[in-house]
Amino acid sequence: MPKGTLEGMRGFRILIYSHDTMGLGHLRRCSTIAHSLVRQYPDLSVLILSGSPIIGSFDFRSRVDFVRIPGVIKLRNGEYTSLNLGIDFEQTIHMRAAIIKHTADIFAPDMVIVDKEPLGLRGEVEETLRMLKARGTRLVLGLRDIMDDPLMLAPEWRRKNAMPALRDLYDEIWVYGLPQICDPLQGLQVPRQVRRRMVYTGYLERRAPTAPSTRPLPEIVSEPYLLVTTGGGGDGEGLIDWVLRAYEADSRTLYPALIVLGPFMQPEAQAEFIDRANRLNRVQAITFDAKLEELEDNAVGVVAMGGYNTFCEILSFNKRALIIPRTRPRMEQFIRASRAQELGLVRMLEDDGKRDAEVMGKALRELPYQNRPRDVIVPGLLEGLDNVNRLVAPWLSDPAMAPNATAANMAATEQAKVSSGD
Repeated sequence: MPKGTLEGMRGFRILIYSHDTMGLGHLRRCSTIAHSLVRQYPDLSVLILSGSPIIGSFDFRSRVDFVRIPGVIKLRNGEYTSLNLGIDFEQTIHMRAAIIKHTADIFAPDMVIVDKEPLGLRGEVEETLRMLKARGTRLVLGLRDIMDDPLMLAPEWRRKNAMPALRDLYDEIWVYGLPQICDPLQGLQVPRQVRRRMVYTGYLERRAPTAPSTRPLPEIVSEPYLLVTTGGGGDGEGLIDWVLRAYEADSRTLYPALIVLGPFMQPEAQAEFIDRANRLNRVQAITFDAKLEELEDNAVGVVAMGGYNTFCEILSFNKRALIIPRTRPRMEQFIRASRAQELGLVRMLEDDGKRDAEVMGKALRELPYQNRPRDVIVPGLLEGLDNVNRLVAPWLSDPAMAPNATAANMAATEQAKVSSGD
């Protein structure tokens, strides 16, 4: 055992890397997977590496913890900068890479799950992956169901040298979705050996809290309400403005609305929206709630932008949903919402820039009478966490930890055949 590391000690360890430049999506997906794994395996610990500035606001189960690396933020012009430190971006990346490698060296994980970015932000995790690969650590890349329009993704991945990483470093690629909804690598020249490592897990099911809430809840949730959420909120101003226009025009025939603006929305925009909401009797706006699942579960319907996690929650809680997707800087939400609407899982409303109050008002009045997602049968739709648990089992070497290892290997192989077209 190398001096100063946990290698060879009792218990099994998984390290999850999430670059988290903005928003909540990566962090919430990673924490959902971590909590599911420790529920399944009592001798497993999971450590999350994250750059999220609000990771400490979330509750973590026993045997799940995090290391906060210095945050960075993506500016509207596409460039990155340090979030809080007064040093330039390249120095921040160098510091992040050093913390990542040192943490991985000491933690000595049995498996690493990298979220979305094959080599991390600006390649910051590559050296760590090569170090762990040489030790025999199992390396997994986790991809959401949709990455972006192929015309945009192909040059981005060429620039990041992503495909060689999939070919040379990763043992498996888990897609947290279904091939009948989308292939995240569609349009890319994917080597056959990489395709054969791809496993579609299904979407990651979310759980509503079982214990009664002890935190103060917004007053408006005492009656039936619509939940309006932007996720992190950094690009949700258009959605909030359009919904508020509908209530300002005529709220009498609409359900009351609880608007969750998101912690990353600009403070000036938050203040403006809260002021507009305060002038309306049937609308309440809050900035953030770390237990959004409870608010979603109790809502009559959900109005959202259609990010990955919100989509999983809509499916999990069987909520009627109106999706207004963004189209910049990525087409991910639009592609997801379009496909989900085709399947009858949600309704999509495109933001044409005019944000007509009557158009939104009509959609909000119709929302409580839409079909629910479970009115549509999509086999395997919400089996993501169960399949992730099974895929992990063979690589936790204690037989007692992996009683279904053979079955898991067989299932993974069959799913990989499906994904590769064999």
